[in-house]
Amino acid sequence: MYREIPDYGKPDSGWRFMAGNEDNEYMNNPNNHHIFAINTICNYDKDIIPYLKAKIGSVYIRINNNDFELDDKTKPIFVDKQHR
Repeated sequence: MYREIPDYGKPDSGWRFMAGNEDNEYMNNPNNHHIFAINTICNYDKDIIPYLKAKIGSVYIRINNNDFELDDKTKPIFVDKQHR
């Protein structure tokens, strides 16, 4: 997850969330991107709540099922397959 400058004039927190295993083809398809209220995202994953006030430019990676840390580009992103 990373935080950009929010889009002016829109209800935007600046946070962008991804699984971590998206390739360029996936990311270049606008049908794969959606806008959600930050509250909705928090309801799906409460582990992000402590980081929501992080400054713009912050980049975090998930390192296990419950924890994130600042991304220094030295560790792999933990990606857990969800079971449906």
